[in-house]
Amino acid sequence: MELPLDYETLRLIWWLLLGVLLIGFALTDGYDLGVATVMPFIGRTDEERRMLINSIAPHWEGHQVWFILGGGAIFAAWPFVYAISFSGFYLAMFLVLAALILRPVAFKYRSKHDEAGWRSRWDWALFIGGMVPALVFGVAVGNVLQGAPFRLDSDLRSYYEGGLIGLFTPFALLTGALSVAMLVLHGAGWLSLRIERGAVLDRARRWAMISAVTAILLFAMGGLMVAFGTMGFRSEGLIDTGGPSNPLRSMSVAAPGAWLDNYGRYPWMLLAPALGFIGPVLAIIALKSRNEKLLFTGSSLAVIGMIATVGLSMFPFILPSSIDSRSSLTVWNASSSHLTLFIMLVVTAVLLPLVLAYTAWAMKVMFGRITLADVRSNPDFY
Repeated sequence: MELPLDYETLRLIWWLLLGVLLIGFALTDGYDLGVATVMPFIGRTDEERRMLINSIAPHWEGHQVWFILGGGAIFAAWPFVYAISFSGFYLAMFLVLAALILRPVAFKYRSKHDEAGWRSRWDWALFIGGMVPALVFGVAVGNVLQGAPFRLDSDLRSYYEGGLIGLFTPFALLTGALSVAMLVLHGAGWLSLRIERGAVLDRARRWAMISAVTAILLFAMGGLMVAFGTMGFRSEGLIDTGGPSNPLRSMSVAAPGAWLDNYGRYPWMLLAPALGFIGPVLAIIALKSRNEKLLFTGSSLAVIGMIATVGLSMFPFILPSSIDSRSSLTVWNASSSHLTLFIMLVVTAVLLPLVLAYTAWAMKVMFGRITLADVRSNPDFY
């Protein structure tokens, strides 16, 4: 059966779509996680914290769609990646899911009782629900850049030879801290658009300044560690970009500094790390000039630039193996079949615009600044 798009092109499209879905999740649910992370520190009274909660309450459930789409895309388009990452990183995934489950429970139960201690405990549960996923997602990215300790046997059965504690290496902790700083900045940028101007917003701006400077420093440190450290992989031998998916048909070698190779081959890719620095710098300028729209724009550019930097640096690798040169997963050897990718692309072409349209509509309908007066007078608020 002849398909309109060749196998190589479909693999590239799905690699791009995976990046779009991950960035979409970070841009939407990312500011929810950021607001939850700083809420106990920005909100000093119950009413202030309720105002912060209600800045994200109308949207956070809808944002889970991006998380589900990202996981579904990995499962359907990159089955080898799904099998190895979701089994090898099982305990880390469990931490993320437990934290994400804790968040809606905290939303629903916090206001069921007026006692201060009750509400404070649920506020800290929201903090855990925001900070833990932000940290673990960043740690996971750090481990992907370093290579995961897995191997495939001749029957393509995977064996993961690491553990939960081993995920928290110095570099992975740095990328985890960068993820938290990036999302706290994004959350503060969202608050600048959604809550009334006053003492609470001033505290959010201070956290935005701290997180912007921290993100710049950590992003620079991470870049130096990638450039001059021991991580990096290169493909070895001829690559059949349109051949059947079988990781064992290709070879890779550890090559320190290799994650910078693509920037020499494709100079346009330098736009991604440039945005990773420009975004926080714009946020700092916005904070100095009290330009709230520019602050959110800067935080959004930081998210796009930093996540895109990882994907572009690693291309064509998706999940390299640190212990077996034949097992590394790339765009060319780990995808679903040609027909599967095409059918999924048709479905995505129909459904993704609907998700985007709904998200835009929900933002428009429920947008506007929330005030302390709204919290006091509206019984439907959390």
